Order: sequence, then C-alpha cells, then structure tokens
Amino acid sequence: MRIVLRSVACLLRQRCSRILLLNPVNKQDLNTMSSVSSNSRAPSSTYKIQLSEDSWTLKYATGDLFSCPRDESLAHCISEDIRMGAGIAVTFRKRFGEVLTLKEQKKVPGQCAVLTHDRRFIYYLITKKKASQKPTYDSLRRSLEDMKTHCLQNGVKRISIPRIGCGLDRLQWSKVSQILEQVFKETDITITVYSLPKKAETTVMKENMR
Repeated sequence: MRIVLRSVACLLRQRCSRILLLNPVNKQDLNTMSSVSSNSRAPSSTYKIQLSEDSWTLKYATGDLFSCPRDESLAHCISEDIRMGAGIAVTFRKRFGEVLTLKEQKKVPGQCAVLTHDRRFIYYLITKKKASQKPTYDSLRRSLEDMKTHCLQNGVKRISIPRIGCGLDRLQWSKVSQILEQVFKETDITITVYSLPKKAETTVMKENMR
C-alpha cells in the first residue's frame, strides 16, 4: 500500500513540474497579481467638493429687523405712491423719513428707490403702483434685480430684510425665496431674513411662511 502511494506522489510531482515548465510565472507577474488583488480590496477614491468662497448666502434670524448689524443694508417692499401706511413700512418711514427724496426718484414698479443712512443703504423695492394693490412675483423679481445692480455697483455685501411680500402683500415665501436665489446666486451677497417671534405674527404672516 505504501509503495502505491509513493508512486502516485511521484507522478503528481512530475506533472506539476511539467506544468511550471510550460507556463513559467516570473516574479514580476506575481507582483502584478498581488497588486491587482490588493487594489480590488481597497476603498474607492473620495472627492472633496469645495464650494466657491464667492457665493451668495441666505440666512434666517428671529427678532427685530432693525437690530441687525449697523453695517448691513436694509430692504423692504413699498408702492410707487410711497404711502408706507401699514406693516413694517410704517417703521421704515418713521426711522428713515425722507419721503420727499424717495418720491423725487420717480421709481416705478420693478425698480428700487434708495436712501443713504449712517453710511449704509436703505432699499425700497417698488413692487406695485398703489398701496391698495398687491404685488406680483414678476414685479418683485424686477425690483430685486434693480437692487442687485445697485449693490454690485456700490460694493454692498450684506442685506437684512423681512419676509418681503409675505405679510400684507400675501405672496408665498417658498416662491419668494426661490426668486431671491435666482437673482443673487451669481453674487457674493449675504441676505439675512428676519421673522418676528411667533407670538407677534399675524394669521396672514403665519400662513404665508409655510
């Protein structure tokens, strides 16, 4: 039995030797195979996508709009007749005045009137002809485009605003915020949107903030 097993072992060794002679494998091939095997187990490459530093930003804050840093410009919506008789426009009129100066600029819906106060700009977005009317998304967009042009020409980098068009004017913030992005996305301007604390909001404002 032992003689038979030894004979079989000898035959197997001879065949293996022939196979190696017919198909020699050098060290380089072995290294290559080892490298391929190692790479197949390695994790895939990861890429870090860095956003441009010169990109616009939309931020949100709860509280008094007029408590924003004094080096930030302000903006809100009004009518061509410069009434400013309701909503946050009343506070703008009382704080910054110069109604006659605004009227003398003769701005129409889709444009933006501007005051300078304490070395910052106060923007009045003209979104409708009369105070009794409602603005359109198109008139708001055009007035924002006009404001953007002034900002770029005068190096304005930061603006604080209320939820423009979404109080008494009853526009929807979801659409207004999209317009803001479309208008300012190619700039490096930061816009901070201020909202009143919930206890101070009207029912209309709550509905339009959704």
